[in-house]
Amino acid sequence: MRINTNRFGRIDVSADDVLNFPSGLPGLEDCREWALLADSSNDALGWLQSTTRPDIALAVVSPRRFVPSYQVRIPRSELTPLAIDDIRQAQVVVVVGQNGKALTLNLKAPIVINLEARTGRQVVASGEHSMQYELTTDRHALKKSA
Repeated sequence: MRINTNRFGRIDVSADDVLNFPSGLPGLEDCREWALLADSSNDALGWLQSTTRPDIALAVVSPRRFVPSYQVRIPRSELTPLAIDDIRQAQVVVVVGQNGKALTLNLKAPIVINLEARTGRQVVASGEHSMQYELTTDRHALKKSA
């Protein structure tokens, strides 16, 4: 299947690689089919590209890559439409945003994808998670030891 995109131009995607979001995403309810694309210049970044709207592509990352302690608790009722019995069966990604000059992660509303069934859904996680967790570029200064 060939899809047109504003960001990536024309790309070919196997019909088997299309993810179905039966309810769409909040604010994008009409976008129900998505392709998860790898970023060619940044292995930490992926893109959820709408197959029907060329102008819609969401930057996504694995949250644990940036927040190693991130643990998501999702009510079972949220997972029922995805036919997931165990969260370990799923791929969890979060949307990358921008708040001023800082990049942010929406840790409160991760996107859960059942890779086997090729279905996805954005859910609201239980607990105290930030909707705009700022990624910092602070590096720890090295100290001279000798």
